Amino acid sequence: MLRYLNKCSTGRGAWLLLALTAFALEMVALWFQHVMLLKPCVMCIYERCALFGVMGAGLAGAIAPKTPLRYAALVIWLYSAWEGLRLSYEHTMIQLHPSPFVTCDFAARFPSWLPLDKWLPSVFVASGDCAERVWSFLTLGMPEWLMVIFAAYLLVALLVLIAQAFKPKRQEHFSNVA
Repeated sequence: MLRYLNKCSTGRGAWLLLALTAFALEMVALWFQHVMLLKPCVMCIYERCALFGVMGAGLAGAIAPKTPLRYAALVIWLYSAWEGLRLSYEHTMIQLHPSPFVTCDFAARFPSWLPLDKWLPSVFVASGDCAERVWSFLTLGMPEWLMVIFAAYLLVALLVLIAQAFKPKRQEHFSNVA
């Protein structure tokens, strides 16, 4: 399996699949926001940024999968999946154990060199309450599903990282001499 993952990491298909899954999740988030009219909270916006990180890692890996850029993409993937898991866990704890002393910010804080909320407010402006549970599926809320998703991203990223030590087997061709 690890040899197979190593082989996949040197091809564009797997990296594009990673980017496509993150893009699909971003589209679902925007559908929740603009069609179902669910207001994203600050934690939702940060989790959305982590998904964009996973998508960016997929695109970076797809650009040149046989070069060292693959390793940079893998680092971005690992970091984004870890941060997404951490953020969604924190968000889940806020929802499961609401407290007036533990709240999220009123607005997302982006660095001055990357003001995403100014550049694309329809995607990055928060207006919801982190403690409010507005949607659930199979008894799990949105941040709990994101924990599952980011844990899966992180697990696969760790397996791909480990797989980098396993070189794919060379195909040897034998010809029959009569």
